[in-house]
Amino acid sequence: MAIDFRLTARQRELQLHSRAFARSVLSPAIEAETLPTPEARFAATKPAYEAMIAAGFLRKCIPLSAGGENTGLIDTAIMVEELYAANASVTLTLIGTVLGLLPLLIGGTEEQRKRLLPPFLKPTGAPLAGFCATEPGGSANPASPPPGEGVRTMARLAGDGWTIDGRKSWVSSATGWDRKGADVLCVLCRTSPDAAPDRSISVMLVERPVSGLVFERAIDAAGHRAHLLPRFSFDGVRVPSANVLGNVGGGLALTAACFTGAAALVGVFAVALMRAAFEFALGFARNERRGGIHPVIEHQAVGYALADAKMAIEAVRSLSWRACRAVDLQSPGAEELAIEAKVFGSETAVSVLTDLMRVVGIESYDHALPLGRLLQDALALPLFGGGNVGVRRRRLHAILQRPEYDPLAGGSEVEA
Repeated sequence: MAIDFRLTARQRELQLHSRAFARSVLSPAIEAETLPTPEARFAATKPAYEAMIAAGFLRKCIPLSAGGENTGLIDTAIMVEELYAANASVTLTLIGTVLGLLPLLIGGTEEQRKRLLPPFLKPTGAPLAGFCATEPGGSANPASPPPGEGVRTMARLAGDGWTIDGRKSWVSSATGWDRKGADVLCVLCRTSPDAAPDRSISVMLVERPVSGLVFERAIDAAGHRAHLLPRFSFDGVRVPSANVLGNVGGGLALTAACFTGAAALVGVFAVALMRAAFEFALGFARNERRGGIHPVIEHQAVGYALADAKMAIEAVRSLSWRACRAVDLQSPGAEELAIEAKVFGSETAVSVLTDLMRVVGIESYDHALPLGRLLQDALALPLFGGGNVGVRRRRLHAILQRPEYDPLAGGSEVEA
């Protein structure tokens, strides 16, 4: 039978290696979140991020076909759960870089990959990449035809290349460690103001150093406190014709392909946060009497809350792994499963974190304990990678509307 959730020996080794690294390197780096400004917090994580690069975690996210060590999204999920449970901010910097590289990995030519990927394959430095899709004012309707605005960042032909003007926001690490830009930016922009959306939006590669990148501010976000989320603009940024990814006008399809795998990983993020909170709440319930005779875990309400949390964790992990596997196999149901993992996982995480805080009580409101921080990180999950309202409407609802949609197909695929 093809259904089997046992890890291979190699996957178990990856899991244990990731867990040990997370505890020894990433857990202490959580102190960066106490610094006063977003940029100071981000800068303080650079040694931990460099250690992740040196330990090969970025290479483990890049496919074998591109020179990396990744054999599939399931392996990424196993690794990311361990890292994110210890330090969501630094792990998001890593995964944000992977997302920033996805348009290049999926839609880039061999020449583009050979030219731009080498810094991300080395076990040194702190390379960053960003996928510049989101814009101030929101990007829920990037393909909206007039009179809707859609993608507002414009790229205009100028001689033997393109000139980009526009503003972006909420793009992981996009302005780099020094406001001069990440090593590689994949920029979603409009290349024809009049053509239909499926022929007017493109993705272009912008290489560091970026002349014309204007830093506006670092967003002081509620969660992921040591992860950089800048607002910035492109002011006459020049891009050679060789840096267009795929076909001019083919950006929407490439973007959708990139965000399918990313959606599945949001479910894994949710598992990691719930897991970390559950481990803390379980230890608390086993040891605290709160002035009574017995540890609070012996109270029925506490036991039920812990049991419900654990069931939720296992359910979200199973759905997320199934989605990751479907992406690896390029299954027809991959997009649906990935969206379901993202929406169900992210919303379940917020609910579970709130319930576990009730188990611990008022002290969970104190940042000396981890639950408040974990809840703040969880609150972002229904919002980023496409807000759940828009994801339900634009992606999942659209799948259900297809005339050929079969609600039973996802559970009845046959092994080839």
